[in-house]
Amino acid sequence: MNRIALVLGASGGVGGETARALLARGWQVRGLVREIRPGLDPDISWHEGDAMVRADVLAAAKGVAAVVHAVNPPGYREWDKRVLPMLENSIEAAWANDARLALPGTIYNYDPAETPVARPESPQEPATRKGSIRKAMEARIEESGVRAVILRAGDYYGPRPGNSWLSQGMITPGKPVVKVTNPGRKGAGHAWAYLPDVGETFARLLDREEELPRFTRFHFAGHWDPDGSAFPTAIAAAGGRKAKQVRLPWSVLPLVALFNPTIRELLEMRPFWNHPVRLDNRALVAFLGEEPHTPLAESLRASLKALGSLE
Repeated sequence: MNRIALVLGASGGVGGETARALLARGWQVRGLVREIRPGLDPDISWHEGDAMVRADVLAAAKGVAAVVHAVNPPGYREWDKRVLPMLENSIEAAWANDARLALPGTIYNYDPAETPVARPESPQEPATRKGSIRKAMEARIEESGVRAVILRAGDYYGPRPGNSWLSQGMITPGKPVVKVTNPGRKGAGHAWAYLPDVGETFARLLDREEELPRFTRFHFAGHWDPDGSAFPTAIAAAGGRKAKQVRLPWSVLPLVALFNPTIRELLEMRPFWNHPVRLDNRALVAFLGEEPHTPLAESLRASLKALGSLE
C-alpha cells in the first residue's frame, strides 16, 4: 500500500488534525482548498479546487491510498443541499483509486432520548434533520461498496477547532476565561472529543488498512462528562482564574437563529444537551489496543492557549 492520503477539510478541525497525524506517521498528505493562501500547513501538498466539483476531487485524489472526508460547507450554508453531493465525489475518488474512505461520524445519527449508550451496531433512529442526513451519508457509503471506516465521536474541541461549542458558545476566544457558558441540562452527561486524539486515531486505523474489514465503524469515547458540569469546571480551572459558570439561555436563540445559520444548526442539537449519549469504544480499544487519550486538563490548556484565552 502506498502512503498517500487526500484530506478534504485539511484546513479545518478534524481534517487538519488527521492530516498532521498522518504526516507524523510518514504519510504524504494532499489537501484540497478553494484558494492556496499564506498560512496553510507547508507540509501538506495543496491543490486548488472545490469539494463540490467531482473533477477537482478526482484530480487531487489521483494515486492515493486513503480519502479522508472531513469537509463541511462554510458556515453550514446550504448544508442539506451540499453534504451528500460532496460525499458522492469522495466515494467516486475512493473507487477510482481503490482507496479507503475515512469519515468522521457524529452522535446525531441517534435519538438522544432513546440511546444513552451508543455502540457501533446500535440502531440509527435520528430525531433531527441533521441526524437524518448523517444517517443517509453512512448508508450511502455502505451501499456503495467502497472500502470505508467511520469513526464516531462526541463534540469536538481543540487548538484548531473550526466550528465548536467550546470556541463559539462556551468562552470568548481572545479574552481571559472569566465566564464559562454551559449549554447542558443539569445532570445530563455529555461526550467530548479532543481533536488531536481523534486525528491520531484515524491515522492509526489507516496505518492498519490491511486488517480492517471492508466497511467498519468504530466509536471514540473521548472525555465523558457524567453530569454536564465536569467539563465546564475543567475549562474554568484551565483558564487560570476563578470563572463564573452560567447556563446557556436557549430561549433567546430562536430569535438569533433567524439571522445566523450557524446558530440555527446548533439550536437543532439541543436534545443532545438534554439527554446523555455515551459512546462505547470497546471495539476500537480491542482493535488498536488503546484509544489515544490526552488528559483533560492538558487538552484544555492547549486549546485555550491556541484560542488566546490562557493567561
